[in-house]
Amino acid sequence: MKKLWLRLVFPLIMSLIVLIGVIVAVSLLDEPEETSPDVISARAYHLSIDTLDITYGEVKKNQNLSEILSPLVSMQTIDLISRTTRQIFDVRKIRPGNRYAVITDRDSLKKTLYFIYEITTTDFVVYDFRDTLHVYLDKKVVTKTVRSASGTISSSLWNAFVDENLNINLALKMADIYAWTIDFYGLQKGDNFDVIYEELSIDTMSIGIGNILGSRFNSSGHDFYAFYFEQDHIGTYFDELGGSLQRTFLKAPLHFSRISSRFSRARKHPVLKIYRPHFGIDYAAPRGTPVVALGDGKVVEARWNGGFGRYIKIRHNSVYSTGYGHLSGYAKGIQAGKFVKQGDVIGYVGSSGLSTGPHLDFRVYKNNTPVDPLKMESPPAEPVDTVNMKTYNALVKTMMGKLDSIH
Repeated sequence: MKKLWLRLVFPLIMSLIVLIGVIVAVSLLDEPEETSPDVISARAYHLSIDTLDITYGEVKKNQNLSEILSPLVSMQTIDLISRTTRQIFDVRKIRPGNRYAVITDRDSLKKTLYFIYEITTTDFVVYDFRDTLHVYLDKKVVTKTVRSASGTISSSLWNAFVDENLNINLALKMADIYAWTIDFYGLQKGDNFDVIYEELSIDTMSIGIGNILGSRFNSSGHDFYAFYFEQDHIGTYFDELGGSLQRTFLKAPLHFSRISSRFSRARKHPVLKIYRPHFGIDYAAPRGTPVVALGDGKVVEARWNGGFGRYIKIRHNSVYSTGYGHLSGYAKGIQAGKFVKQGDVIGYVGSSGLSTGPHLDFRVYKNNTPVDPLKMESPPAEPVDTVNMKTYNALVKTMMGKLDSIH
C-alpha cells in the first residue's frame, strides 16, 4: 500500500516542485533589471555620478512622461514640468523607443536627483530635481576616430561592404560622393576601393559615419580619387587636381507662375478627395510651357503612367533621378534610352492624368527614396580656389600616401 501511495503521489509532488520553480523563474525574469552604475555613460551627460546610481529605460508605446516620472517624483513636480518647461522641451514630443536615464542617490530612499531623456542619439534634456527644478538641453560629446577600409567588387558595391563587414552607411556616402563620376550600376568584378573616413562614437558606441577624408575607387582600370576639403567654411569633395566631384541641379525645371502644391505626406488629392502622400512639387504654369531636364542624365521612362498622365523619368546618376508628370506632350526625340543635357527641353506642361488644371508634378528621388525638391541642397561645383591650391596639394599628397599604405 505504501509503495502504491509513493507511485501515485511522488510524481505529483515532483511536478509541483517543477511548476513552482518555473513560476519563480518567470517572476524573476519579469523583475525590472537594475543597471549597475555606469560612470563612463554618465560622463556623456556631463555629470559626475561616482557616488550615485544610474538606471536606464526605454519609452514604451503610448507611454508619456507623466507615467514614467510618477514613481520617481511628486505629482506637484510633474505638474510644474508640464506648465513651465515647454519652451525648453515639449514633453508631448517624447517618442517610443527613445532611451532615458534615472540617477538616484544610494541611500535607502533612492531619491531621484536627475531624469534624462534622449531626444536624439546626441541631444538630450536634463531634469535636475536636486534643489528647485532646473531643466536644460545639452549634447553628448561625439568622438571622431579616423579609420580605413578597402574592398573588391565581386557583384556589387553593397555586397563588397557586407563581405568586408563594413558599415553600409559608408557605402552610401561613397556612392553619393562619386555619383557624378562612377556608374555604380555598371561596376565590374575586380573593381576595388580604398577609403579613409571618420567613425563617430559616443563613449564606446558607434553612432555613424562622419566625413570621408579621402578615397580611391578603381573602376575599369582607372583610379578615381576624392578628397574632402573646406574652403569658405564649406566642405565638399574634389579630385586629385582640385576639380569638383559635384554637379549642380537647376533650381526648377521650368518657368512657373506659382507653386500650387508642396511636398507632403498627407495631402488631400484634388480629384480623388482623399488624403494621401504627395512626394513632389506642383508648379502651376500655362499649358505648353517648356519643361527642361534638371541635370544631365538618361531618360528611363517616357510613357503614360496612370494618374501621372504623360510622364518622364530621368536617371542622373547612381543616386539621383527626377520625374515629370501631367505633361501635354514630349519634346522631339524624347524616349527611353535618350541621353539629355541639363536644360534640354524634354516636354511641355499639360493636365494629363488625374489633374484639375495645367501644372507640372515634379519629383526628385535620392537612392530611390522621394525627397523634397525645395529642400535639396545642390552643392557648389567650383574647383579649389587658386589661393587654396598649395594647401590642397599638400593635403592630396598626404592622403594619397595614407591610401597607399592601407594594403
